[in-house]
Amino acid sequence: MNKRWLKLAAVPVALSFIAAACGSDSSSSSDSTSQNTTAAGEGGDFGGVTVTITGPERDDPSIAAINDTLNAWGETVNLKVEYTGDADWEANINTQVEGGNPPDISFFPQPGKLADFARAGYIVPVTDEVNTTLDEFWADGFQKYGNVDDVQYGVPAKTDLKSLVWYQPQAFADAGYEVPTTYDDFVALVDQMAADGGPKPLCVGIESGQATGWTFTDWVEDMVLRQAGADVYDQWVNHEIPFDDPQIVTAMQTVVDLWTPENVFAAGGSIAATNFADNGQPLVDGQCYMHRQANFFAGLFPEGTTFADPSDPTAVDVFYFPDINGDKPVLTAGIFASAFNDDPATMAVMNYIATADYAQTRQKNQTEAVGGGLSGYLSAAMNQDPAVYQPLEQSFLTILNASQIARFDGSDLMPADVGAGTFWSEGTSLVNGDTTAADAAAAIEASWPK
Repeated sequence: MNKRWLKLAAVPVALSFIAAACGSDSSSSSDSTSQNTTAAGEGGDFGGVTVTITGPERDDPSIAAINDTLNAWGETVNLKVEYTGDADWEANINTQVEGGNPPDISFFPQPGKLADFARAGYIVPVTDEVNTTLDEFWADGFQKYGNVDDVQYGVPAKTDLKSLVWYQPQAFADAGYEVPTTYDDFVALVDQMAADGGPKPLCVGIESGQATGWTFTDWVEDMVLRQAGADVYDQWVNHEIPFDDPQIVTAMQTVVDLWTPENVFAAGGSIAATNFADNGQPLVDGQCYMHRQANFFAGLFPEGTTFADPSDPTAVDVFYFPDINGDKPVLTAGIFASAFNDDPATMAVMNYIATADYAQTRQKNQTEAVGGGLSGYLSAAMNQDPAVYQPLEQSFLTILNASQIARFDGSDLMPADVGAGTFWSEGTSLVNGDTTAADAAAAIEASWPK
């Protein structure tokens, strides 16, 4: 879910910045590899040293893909990479740093934590070479999330797209429904589905253990982007306007107004008691028509689910969560690599992670690791070969390409006490009907660190 992130100097990500993600010529991959091989060190030979990496990605396909990708490149410069996935990464990286034994590199799912580490002097800025590679393959709007006080510390290693709605095209066709292209159309469709008395319009669940409520925050963030716009969104996450600003209260109220019993199927009996992961099965079973969730939700559908296959009436696909003002905003998240030392071998690995070759090779390896299905990985690096992505995954990139504005997950940009604290807990109380949107927003504002 990738919660908790860095305060960013927000920059709109225009279509022209991301468009090359799906438009590569065939030479880009080999060119980036040779550039990094040449720049790796004296003679491109690091003498067989090992670079250690830790991170929160811990499923077997991700671990295998990261290690296979980095070690295949490492053979060209005579170094080895050992990536270790860690379920308790956030706590353990603190322990390792405090004990003076950090890895060479770590993958941060939290830009806020990355910023804290940078300001504490635990991680080091990237080299000029890495910055040059970033400029070649990454739009400014994505680089900014790894930038702390105008110094670049992070390299994008994974991108998540959150502004998606999952559905079954055949179920829509059978009921005579069409994919909405505006938010007003989306609301009208929800109302029509509810009135028709068939499956519920939406499957919704916000339960996630200690992180219960995070899916509510994603909905609110998407609504702030759509209703109030990117400038207000930036002011909100940077606390330049209070959390209980009327525009934020309106977004919160809009979400709960949509989540009525008539509109929502909650597999756990209530929205707050339904685990966020338990919404794929009821969608394919025909208990709801739509589920708004990020691209990684593909891995949470029942085994055997087919995707983006017009020949299969049970296939699941996605459409863009519609906008209001015609500016096509998208909500994103991601992971950033940061280094704990500036050893040349460490920086060579950082430099390679910044390339399109890393992104498309990892995607290829991860697809193979899952047996040819959806990989669960996505990258907004420019100049990738889209052929390495499955049709559904290509649609994720298409939506990224069509966006005029991209903003990072707001709760991940806020202080931990808010973004991973009161925003979750007060949001859950609001969904349960135990408080009002205005009172919830006021309580969250009161919790913001002074």
